[in-house]
Amino acid sequence: MNIALIAHDKKKNDLIQFVVAYKPIFEKHTLFATGTTGLKIHEATSLPITRFQSGPLGGDQEIGAMIAKNKMDMVIFFRDPLTAQPHEPDVSALIRLCDVYAVPLATNMGTAEILIRSLEQGDLDWRNLVRGKEGE
Repeated sequence: MNIALIAHDKKKNDLIQFVVAYKPIFEKHTLFATGTTGLKIHEATSLPITRFQSGPLGGDQEIGAMIAKNKMDMVIFFRDPLTAQPHEPDVSALIRLCDVYAVPLATNMGTAEILIRSLEQGDLDWRNLVRGKEGE
């Protein structure tokens, strides 16, 4: 499965700790991330990760494009709801695309844990069928 990992500045350490805790699961999948988040996750875990631009420079939109092409199976986006983000329209668009294309999305650690455990159990294998319909 293709998994996008994104975190606002004040949530990066939480996401890094989450990926470290679930590294045995993440290493079985293809990881993508926005710029600094991807670099920090790679440094902490040595997992291979495709990095896009940082969120404010278009990384959220790059991930959104993959969602629109049904090439992203899950998004884990640790948002900071208490800090204004200069690229909030991009964040909203990314969340909307997850809803439009039925891509599982976690915006906090509690939901991310449910998704990652579901992934481990095979509960998200239906995404393979969705991608299959798109010719992949």
